[in-house]
Amino acid sequence: MTRLALRAFCLGTSLITAAPAFAADPATCAPVRMADLGWTDIILTNTTAEVILKALGYQPSQTLLGMDVAYVSMRSGEIDVFQGNWRPVQNDQYKEFFDDGSVEELGQNLTGAKFTLAVPKYVADAGVKSFADLAGYTDKFGGKIYAIEPGSNQPLLDMVAENRHGLGKWEIVESSEAGMLTQVSKMYPKGEWVAFLGWEPHPMNLNYELTYLEGGDLEFGPDFGGATVHTLSRKGYAAECPNAAKFFSQLAFDLNYENFGMQKIMGDGLLAPEAAHAMIAARPELLEAWLKDVTTLDGQPGLPAVKAALGL
Repeated sequence: MTRLALRAFCLGTSLITAAPAFAADPATCAPVRMADLGWTDIILTNTTAEVILKALGYQPSQTLLGMDVAYVSMRSGEIDVFQGNWRPVQNDQYKEFFDDGSVEELGQNLTGAKFTLAVPKYVADAGVKSFADLAGYTDKFGGKIYAIEPGSNQPLLDMVAENRHGLGKWEIVESSEAGMLTQVSKMYPKGEWVAFLGWEPHPMNLNYELTYLEGGDLEFGPDFGGATVHTLSRKGYAAECPNAAKFFSQLAFDLNYENFGMQKIMGDGLLAPEAAHAMIAARPELLEAWLKDVTTLDGQPGLPAVKAALGL
């Protein structure tokens, strides 16, 4: 081998060695099955993941389930990922799934959330500022608290069953996020009294003047149900599909992303994929963190592939 050929060989070898190593997930990881509870925040976060995963070559899907069924489906291996683990409110109710290792945490996807009972500000101004105040106005409220889908309201059901705050004869009206907010939207303009399960992020905080009630620490934890939201997977998912799991471990949002993204769906009438595209286009810097060291399904660099697919 000539000196020139040898130098060329060595240079080529050093470039190969210096190039970043990308490892593709196996083809069996292409389907990514996500649990959807019908909550607009999870619809937004799931669809954000879906848009990006499709650009990476995966085949994501969402299945509408009750929360209990979502956990059981991860245990049975029928669901891969769930982005709606609110802590601490779900800690006790679903403790067995963590204790037996049937679900695993991939990462924390939101901080600064809250989750507890809320009333319109005009109700708070009239004297209802805490859980303890509700019972004194039973007639005004019709003895009802409006809640979301069955399986998500256990703290309220336990509260009534144990007659906490003098609410033992009250009714927890279970329906869905949409059903609950439809009730609020009917009563709010009339100045009627309504107590309901409220949370942030959610465009309800943009659309209504709300007061979150104090004194619900036993039911929802301190700081108005101050919460972090975590992403879970079925047992063994990260070992089987490390690239997809890495993406989900880095897929973290903030209150503005979710409040305004949800408003695009609920207030502006955009379809979830349209809202997700719009929010990603408005916040393209998030892709850098979400896709750090993440590849396409076939092992190519993920960030440029996603930007090209989304026209960014």
